[in-house]
Amino acid sequence: MSTLSLSTLRLNLSRYDYSGLGLPALVLLIMAMLVLPLPPLLLDILFTFNIACSLVIIMIAIGTRKPLEFSSFPSVLLFATMLRLGLNVASTRVILVNGHEGHDAAGKVVAAFGEIVIGGNYVVGFIIFAILMIINFIVVTKGAGRVSEVNARFTLDAMPGKQMSIDADLNAGVIDQDTAKKRREELAQESDFFGSMDGASKFVSGDAVAGLLILVINLVGGLAVGIGQHNLSLSEAGRIYTLLTIGDGLVAQIPSLFLSLATAIIVTRVTTSESMTEQATTQLANPTALFLAAGILAILGAVPGMPHLVFLTLSLGTAAIAWGILQRRDRPAPEPVTAAAQAALDEPKELDWDDVDQVDLIGLEIGYGLIPLVNPETGGQLLSRVKGVRKKLSAELGFLVQSVRIRDALNIDPDAYHIVLKGVARGKGQVKVGRELAINPGQVYGPLEGQATKEPAFGLDAVWIDPAERDHARTLGYTVVDASTAIATHLNKVLRDNASDLLSHDEVQQLLDKLAAKAPKLVEDLVPGKLSLGVVTRTLQNLLNESVSIRDMRSIVETLSEASSRTQEPDQLTAIVRPKLGRMIVQSLVDESNSLSVMTLDPGLEQLLHNVLQQSAPGQNMAIEPGLAERLFAALRDGARAVEEMGHPAVLVVSPTIRPWLSRAARYRVNDLTLLSYSEIPDDQSVKVVHTVHAETR
Repeated sequence: MSTLSLSTLRLNLSRYDYSGLGLPALVLLIMAMLVLPLPPLLLDILFTFNIACSLVIIMIAIGTRKPLEFSSFPSVLLFATMLRLGLNVASTRVILVNGHEGHDAAGKVVAAFGEIVIGGNYVVGFIIFAILMIINFIVVTKGAGRVSEVNARFTLDAMPGKQMSIDADLNAGVIDQDTAKKRREELAQESDFFGSMDGASKFVSGDAVAGLLILVINLVGGLAVGIGQHNLSLSEAGRIYTLLTIGDGLVAQIPSLFLSLATAIIVTRVTTSESMTEQATTQLANPTALFLAAGILAILGAVPGMPHLVFLTLSLGTAAIAWGILQRRDRPAPEPVTAAAQAALDEPKELDWDDVDQVDLIGLEIGYGLIPLVNPETGGQLLSRVKGVRKKLSAELGFLVQSVRIRDALNIDPDAYHIVLKGVARGKGQVKVGRELAINPGQVYGPLEGQATKEPAFGLDAVWIDPAERDHARTLGYTVVDASTAIATHLNKVLRDNASDLLSHDEVQQLLDKLAAKAPKLVEDLVPGKLSLGVVTRTLQNLLNESVSIRDMRSIVETLSEASSRTQEPDQLTAIVRPKLGRMIVQSLVDESNSLSVMTLDPGLEQLLHNVLQQSAPGQNMAIEPGLAERLFAALRDGARAVEEMGHPAVLVVSPTIRPWLSRAARYRVNDLTLLSYSEIPDDQSVKVVHTVHAETR
């Protein structure tokens, strides 16, 4: 190998992270114990290490506040179990091969534990060991396994509800995306952990069974080897191999019992902010229970024949503990040192900016009677409906509509709700939980029994009916929706009517950044070179005010870039941009034959409006005679109603000069009227005039 290769190898070895070699080394050690014979001294070290590991594990389990804090426990339990079984195999090999040499054949640890338990009586020692096995296998291991199984089942069953709860909090604005992601990860870890614990508990039960079988093998095999191969008497072989077998089993069963207890502690933990010791100490410190226990002990101590001293002493000790707990609870709080200190404590806290809350951009306040609509666990659909409204509006308007903050409000009626924009209620209504709203679309074939009302979004006549009447109402021509859909429809209308209020500088900057990813030079030339971000924002808000989508940002930015040399006024820029978006504006107004049905102004009326506009000062509102204005808007309302009865949307086409003023003036006076200029209609678009608006002049 060349010098360069050797130097490269040394460099790679020096950079290697050796912190991950612990588990591979443990696996190799377990494999060695299963295959290679180990000396008694090494067995003593490994048995002691096994006991230390089990003690560390159970202490960690006791101090854990919630199971996920010890999420590695199933894997740790697997390796600890394999280490103990490997030691069992290694010690069995030594006992069967060298057991005839005496009590120390398998090491000092095995001999010491065997002598302590047996205490000179092999029958008693064997019975004590059997009791330990029964406690471990029947009581602790079996109970922990059952609890693990139930925990895994209920955790998996509860996952959908918990996931929906996270989504509900996210949609309601209670948590942000990062918190929701973290809670979802914790939920996934929790399900994985309890699923793993269900399987890991089988390791513990299998370990207990293996310990019992190894005990029988050691005892029977030891007697056979001692009598058959080493010519020991039955009593001598029984004495030696019984001591070694029980000592070996006890050294293994003590760590096994600790692991079983740790498993039971983990799976029976109730998740709180306290450790098991703190939780038990707090809950067991019950003076009433302690006084009752002390009284019963005192009564038992007074019974003739009972050990009076022991019972009465324990009774007094229990009563003293209860008395001490009562004294601590009744101890008054420390009094303030001086009156000045008390005054300082009572002095109100200095205000800072944290005490000033920002209003939510979009809010939905609901009465307490509507809370079931928000809870997915009770079948509430409001959160999903609101999310659907946001998704639909974002796609149609061309920018991301911010989250809707849903909160309960005690200052409104139980069945009422308020749609709030920037802290101001822009829509109000009432719905009935558990009932459905049958809306009269204009033509129905019979009445319905129920509570008459008005549909909150559009003010149509409606009736609250029982869900069982839904199909009957639909056969009569009614449109039937549930309470959540009624609120969502109202929310959709309010947000659509106030779309310009939802668009701020931040959203416009994000739209420009998104466009810059595909056309960087176009955006770079416009902002801030030719137009400021404020002017662009105001122009886009004007388009939204006139119900024009801003999805085609490329065309908008190109037009603004070309028009920036002529004007910097947002209103004029809006009038220049609209013709470029003509096809998109018209596409939702044409009928099935791709024909645009429109209204026009009487030529004399349109010329009159032109003359009035020319006489008005620039930058001021158009000064129109009040009587003429009243007749004009009344005629527009009548014309819009007539066109809608024909089955067409109400569209008025006027000259580009008067369109901006007439659009602003008619916006709140004529419902659902769309105003177009002649220049906004594509040249190849088929147009059909279905109505002419007349307003007699005096």
